[in-house]
Amino acid sequence: MSNYILPLLTTLTRQVKANFVNKTHQTEAVQERFLLTLLRRYQNTELGRKWGLREIRTIDQFRDRVPVLPYSSYEPYTERIFQGESNILTPDPVVYLNLTSGSTGSKKLIPVTKRFQNSLRGANLTSMGFLVDALKTRQRQFGKLLITNSVQLLGRTPGGVKYGPASVGILRMGKFLYQQLFAHPFETLQPGNSLARHYVCLLFALRDRTMRGMIANFPMLLLRTASYLETYAEDLIRDLDKGTIANWLDLESGIRSQLEHQWSAYPERARELRDILNQEGRLTPKRVWSDLSFVATARGGTSDFYFQRFPDYFEDTPVFGAVYSSAEATFSIYPDVDTDGSVLAIESGFFEFVPQDQWDAEHPKTLLATEVKVGEHYRLLTTNYSGFYRYDIGDVIEVVGFYNKTPLIVFRYRRGGTMSATTEKTTEHHVTQVMQALQQEFDVPLEDFCLTLSESIITPHYLVNIELAPGQRLDNPQLFLTRFDHQLQQANTSYAVKRTDNYIPAPRLRILAPGSFAILRQRQLERGVPDSQLKFPHISNDRQFLAGLKVLEEVKLPGDSDE
Repeated sequence: MSNYILPLLTTLTRQVKANFVNKTHQTEAVQERFLLTLLRRYQNTELGRKWGLREIRTIDQFRDRVPVLPYSSYEPYTERIFQGESNILTPDPVVYLNLTSGSTGSKKLIPVTKRFQNSLRGANLTSMGFLVDALKTRQRQFGKLLITNSVQLLGRTPGGVKYGPASVGILRMGKFLYQQLFAHPFETLQPGNSLARHYVCLLFALRDRTMRGMIANFPMLLLRTASYLETYAEDLIRDLDKGTIANWLDLESGIRSQLEHQWSAYPERARELRDILNQEGRLTPKRVWSDLSFVATARGGTSDFYFQRFPDYFEDTPVFGAVYSSAEATFSIYPDVDTDGSVLAIESGFFEFVPQDQWDAEHPKTLLATEVKVGEHYRLLTTNYSGFYRYDIGDVIEVVGFYNKTPLIVFRYRRGGTMSATTEKTTEHHVTQVMQALQQEFDVPLEDFCLTLSESIITPHYLVNIELAPGQRLDNPQLFLTRFDHQLQQANTSYAVKRTDNYIPAPRLRILAPGSFAILRQRQLERGVPDSQLKFPHISNDRQFLAGLKVLEEVKLPGDSDE
């Protein structure tokens, strides 16, 4: 990175962060100002006229007049925007359309304007400011980083607007900034083939022994990048030594030519890596970048399960959550590394919280940011410059504290993302907690897991489908299953009651063949889910979700039979 750009950037982000921290003392006023400013600017859009935004003067009037709605209510409007109509949801021109991955539901189109993008960029700069300060207190430094996200667009609308994953839009619209931050050329993000893109990103980043960070949307994707570094160590070292780019890579000819023009031999660095490989038997991120200061990825929800495998690759490197966000909104900003609680992004949207006793109400009563209670779970609603109002994304969060007068929240699970043999509503948060505990109790890392239901419609039992990490074995699978049943009863009281009353039969454990979850991820890719957006479900009501995978062993509890 140019010598003058990094200090300027870190100074800017720390100033933005300091400004945000000051506003966390004035949460109520900041939220009200955000909402009323947005309503004035959006009052003459088609939806703004329909709901009479011009007449709204208070938060209470807003909650009385505007309904709580899911994406399906906005879909007719976003489809019209896709066809080229303007002033539908936003008064500003739509410059990009975020297309969600569809990995955990149907795909959605989210309009992006410059105003919307700027509000989210402010949250990202704030998070960088928090990261810079957090690293400084730990005698670590912020610096260049590795990212492997694709920047390929999915297409253009009939109206000529570009569309694709949210991360593609962010990277393309912020290209100047990001190409200063990356330890590899921006062009390395262009290959369409996932393996080829990861390989060239790693290859160029390996030149820089002082690289400081790695970023991926989800922890599983960081583990995959680390796995590629380990698997293709010999090829990477050879290319560094010879100044080549492996000819077996599936690279588009134009992109290969661009990259070869920027590439040359680094024999000294190749020798360093060869020595590490000979001494350690493999290459890992922390060994090849000894100054690695942080990894940034999603925290909360199903992400926590994967963190137990991080020390094997990243050792004691701090994990930073950056921002909790989706294609529709940025919800919160992480104030420190190695923490799950994140500060509500009070400058990026207007937020309401639906308490649990209102989840089934047609017109739920909501709480504001200053009214929530620590330890309670809420559905999170957002109003922001995408043109969505009181939008119910379906996320369930837990309030874990306050940062000054602003709530600290943790994403727990997606509402509707539950599994029931009867009515017990087991969530991904429940099963993630259980599997984390079992990995520790049995000292056996898992490659991944997913709970499904057996074929029986009347009395289905849980199928605990696991794949052991490479080289691992489970010595007592029946005890593992017994402990799973016990731990899930501890985590989910409703499951415990129904198991005790025999409404739910005993669960069964299925140990899947190595590579099973790689096959499942490949199936998602073939469905069109971008590889950088993969979110693997840990529970599924689809009884065919794991169809065709080889089961090495099925384990039952004593007394369990097929009768």
